Amino acid sequence: MGNTTPQTIAVAKILDEVIRNDRGRLLSGLISRLGDFQTAEDALQEASISALRHWGRSGIPHSPTAWLMKVALNKGIDRIRSSIRENKKAENHAQLAMKYTENIDPEDIPDERLRLIFACCHPALEEKSRIALTLRTVCNLTTREIAAVFIDTDSTIGQRISRAKAKIKAKGIGFSIPGPDLWSSRIDTVLSTIYLIYTTGYVTEESASQDFCNEALFLAQLLNNLTLADPEIEGALALMLLTQARKDARIDSDGASVPVFEQNRQRWNNHQIAQADDLLQNALKKKRPGPFQIKAALADCLMAEPNPDWEQMSFLYQSLWQFEPTAVVALNWAVVLSELRQEQQALTKIETLKEDLSEFQPWYAAYAHVLTKLGRYNEARVAYAQAIERSQNVANRHFLTAKLHELGVQ
Repeated sequence: MGNTTPQTIAVAKILDEVIRNDRGRLLSGLISRLGDFQTAEDALQEASISALRHWGRSGIPHSPTAWLMKVALNKGIDRIRSSIRENKKAENHAQLAMKYTENIDPEDIPDERLRLIFACCHPALEEKSRIALTLRTVCNLTTREIAAVFIDTDSTIGQRISRAKAKIKAKGIGFSIPGPDLWSSRIDTVLSTIYLIYTTGYVTEESASQDFCNEALFLAQLLNNLTLADPEIEGALALMLLTQARKDARIDSDGASVPVFEQNRQRWNNHQIAQADDLLQNALKKKRPGPFQIKAALADCLMAEPNPDWEQMSFLYQSLWQFEPTAVVALNWAVVLSELRQEQQALTKIETLKEDLSEFQPWYAAYAHVLTKLGRYNEARVAYAQAIERSQNVANRHFLTAKLHELGVQ
């Protein structure tokens, strides 16, 4: 029974692929139905073990995702029955299981992700905890990957996630999308989370993670369809579309990243650019500026013909600073200043950010770039080497290595 056969290897491979691609969708549906993070996670784990046995005997089901959803939901109900002695509550949960396991269509599951994001982004939770919990539960990011997003330690992020789960359970936070009148307390975090889902997919090397881009675009479009009056939602969706439009041009034939203003514009997706422009114009007409609208405008200026509008970008970063006075915004603004021939001012600003961004790889790349502009090549070589060492993306490493080679050997 413990022997490994070609059949068991094939089943394990398919199960691993389903879990990798659909874990977030499955957990979203399970948590919203069972009302508890840990019960849902345990039930999905049990269903996965059952799948290895059942699929090995009976073959792969027509819809593996729907099979896992049905079995996990039943196992979750069984767990509730075991832990709750009140018959009435157990019966209610049993009825819930019948309602959702008879005709489960995996295409129905995506909406549950948005419900779960709203639950995770409840104002009772601290903002960083909201985002961390969502990235872990909805996107199946590891604690280490989330820690990298926040430039934090694994243990700190793990504790945040555990506390957030406990708080949601203790406060009885519902898993539903609140009405638009209640969005103001959550929408900023929801949008930030969806955008982080997008950027995670965009910069991660693993092919499976690229699905995060379409996942985030789907969620942002769904959110925009729920309300046609929120300019920040339009701005966030426009920002993602402008970034996605450049996807096919961002890496050259040698596998190196290509700066936006050096990309082959013929490879840009003009349909997505037009969609983004319409969204951004609609947002700006509402005269309720916000950070995502500004970031979308920055992306638009970066893609200007024939060259980026650096001067306008500097003004936009000044506006963005009023909403997000962060070290990362200051770093990006400094790089723009260096393109406006204010290299020394840019370098001074970047150096003041070193303590805050000592583990942030783009800081070293920006530092090297500005040092090169100032002709301080020896220091630039050291900074480029440090940026390469910290880079987790092969394409970026190739790009930075080429920049280092351009400076020659010391």
